[in-house]
Amino acid sequence: MTIELKNEYLTVQFKTLGGQLTSIKDKDGIEYLWQADPNYWNGQAPILFPICGSLRNDWAIYRPQERPFFTGLIRRHGFVRKEEFILEEVNDNSVTFSIKPNAEMLDNYLYQFELRVVYTLNGKSIRTEFQVTNLEMEKTMPYFIGAHPAFNCPLVEGENYEDYYIEFSEVESCSIPKSFPETGLLDLQDRTPFLENQKILDLDYSLFSHDAITLDQLKSRSVTLRSRKSGKGLRVYFDDFPNLILWSTTNKSPFIALEPWSGLSTSLEEGNFLEDKRQVTKISPQETSRKIYDITILN
Repeated sequence: MTIELKNEYLTVQFKTLGGQLTSIKDKDGIEYLWQADPNYWNGQAPILFPICGSLRNDWAIYRPQERPFFTGLIRRHGFVRKEEFILEEVNDNSVTFSIKPNAEMLDNYLYQFELRVVYTLNGKSIRTEFQVTNLEMEKTMPYFIGAHPAFNCPLVEGENYEDYYIEFSEVESCSIPKSFPETGLLDLQDRTPFLENQKILDLDYSLFSHDAITLDQLKSRSVTLRSRKSGKGLRVYFDDFPNLILWSTTNKSPFIALEPWSGLSTSLEEGNFLEDKRQVTKISPQETSRKIYDITILN
């Protein structure tokens, strides 16, 4: 099912499969969101839950007090992105989706939960609010959540990928961890300098020749994607997310993903207990955790 929100600036669409964003068009009909060409990548803006990235061997290991020596299978980016969400509510400027675990999810992730996703259209901005509720009566629930929106690049005809740049809201100097594309894991101790006293990163396909770029040391809480030729662009605000992932495919795909993540793939030196993972969010029984990010169209 496709749901549409519209105002004088934007027309935005969503679907119940994955509870995700599927289109952002401005008043001139320019499409900002990647349209899932399978020659490159058949995704658009999946929701990553209850993990971001990958666990070692895809296994979620739980502490013995949860269930003796229990191991669950949670593949890369979690399980909700391919599930049907319930359409809870639609009004003039917002839509709300929700999902609760089915039996297969509970076999591998030991917590009763509800994930609600509220999208709000306000002017030229789309706000995404993730509301994760721990429905357990006694157990504290660990989780990670992330967004994976991909944006058309170039946005207008006659431009090239290399005409675009990313601008950070702060001057940045940071390194990036080594990644292992075959497993999805990281080595946070083995790092390569990436940004050096700069706000601008020129786009070039060579950036992604090895893998996605994991930015886990940013001061910036927003990034801008913009064309040097047309000036078209967008900005992603991610105050609630400590990490930003930049990704495009190795076959020169006409998109770039700007992904706010609350946590990262397992690092080589890290243990296997899900509850102990770096940057894990823990929710007390019957409590709700909220995380927000915004996409703003700039032209």
